[in-house]
Amino acid sequence: MALFKEWIAIVGYGIEAFGVLVMMVGSVVGTLYFLARLRTVPLAASYSQYRRGVGRSIILGLEFLIAGDVIRTVVVSHSVSSVAVLALIVLIRTFLSFTLALEIEGRLPWQVFAAKAPSP
Repeated sequence: MALFKEWIAIVGYGIEAFGVLVMMVGSVVGTLYFLARLRTVPLAASYSQYRRGVGRSIILGLEFLIAGDVIRTVVVSHSVSSVAVLALIVLIRTFLSFTLALEIEGRLPWQVFAAKAPSP
């Protein structure tokens, strides 16, 4: 059983590391794409696209961080204090994801995207 818990802890940390990697790579790729587009696209459009791209990578990375925390806490440590800390971490990361999604999309996540009516 100890070997299983150790393996699960390693998997949890690996998932968290992947989440950090997603955020880092997304930020670097988004920045490079932003800099490349500056020559041909107006700054306002490039900046808007840049914010959306980096924000999406942060949201995806946060999802992996939450998953890693849940795996490690549920399988490895069963104490009430560790579950309470997990709940607080998940709450904070979920709030960050929610506010980033609101900032990126300009609407609440559960609102349906209203398609523009075709022009005659």
